[in-house]
Amino acid sequence: MVQGVEAGGHPGDVRRRVAHRLGLLPALQLVAAVSRLPLVATGGLATGRSVAAVLAAGAAAAQLGTAFMLTPEAATSEAHRTAVAGHGETALMRAFTGRTARGIVNRFQREHTYEAPLGYPDVHHVTAPLRAAARERGDHDHLHLWAGQAHALAAPVPAAELVRRLAPEAEAALREAAGR
Repeated sequence: MVQGVEAGGHPGDVRRRVAHRLGLLPALQLVAAVSRLPLVATGGLATGRSVAAVLAAGAAAAQLGTAFMLTPEAATSEAHRTAVAGHGETALMRAFTGRTARGIVNRFQREHTYEAPLGYPDVHHVTAPLRAAARERGDHDHLHLWAGQAHALAAPVPAAELVRRLAPEAEAALREAAGR
């Protein structure tokens, strides 16, 4: 798995510092230069065109996350769905869990990210009741809104439909690029 800093939620690595995180394409190229293992790319992917890009960059496969958050099968809360469907900015934060994660900027994040300690899982446990109450009330300002940078491209379609359309979109994008 090669995950770019564009990804939503907590990064798949165990580092606590963000300064060394890379975008997906640079990370994919750097890992491919030193590994012969099949690479699965993730982070900020939402369309067939983005899948084509990582395949062209050397990935064996692509993993999408946020793109599935609006599917009927997802257990995404209504407040979270509304935020993902919008055009809000994402940022890296520690405010909700004490561990760096990417989410859509909201009031709680703006007010608490800069003083939030690196204290996972303690901060996670402290904020759990706040998040549960916010989820129940539909309050997007006090709920972690994990999402990747391309969240605005997520569509409220069944997961099977999303998967079915990604391959032909990726193939078309690769053909179009080859024609240029």
